[in-house]
Amino acid sequence: MTLTLIVALITGAALFGVGLYGALSQTNLVMIMMGVELILAGALVNLVAFWRFLYPEVYAGQMFVLIVMTVMALEMAVGFGVATARFRAKGSVEMEEAGDLKG
Repeated sequence: MTLTLIVALITGAALFGVGLYGALSQTNLVMIMMGVELILAGALVNLVAFWRFLYPEVYAGQMFVLIVMTVMALEMAVGFGVATARFRAKGSVEMEEAGDLKG
């Protein structure tokens, strides 16, 4: 079975949609971060699919994927650090109770 462009794009769109729903419908900070990660993963799948099926000889697509993956890892590290600090300080990671995080 070979992966076609349309299957890859549908998979990416499904990941993006599930992530968007998860990020917008949750009130828990960890669940919101998981939704954002799914959004980024969906965008990454679409990016890789376009690179692979349209311009496989151009290596800039691979570098862009590595940069996006690095940003995803950094975002999760910072987000989980904030969530852990918030949980230790207040005992909750619910966003309705996090009004004091405003600058």
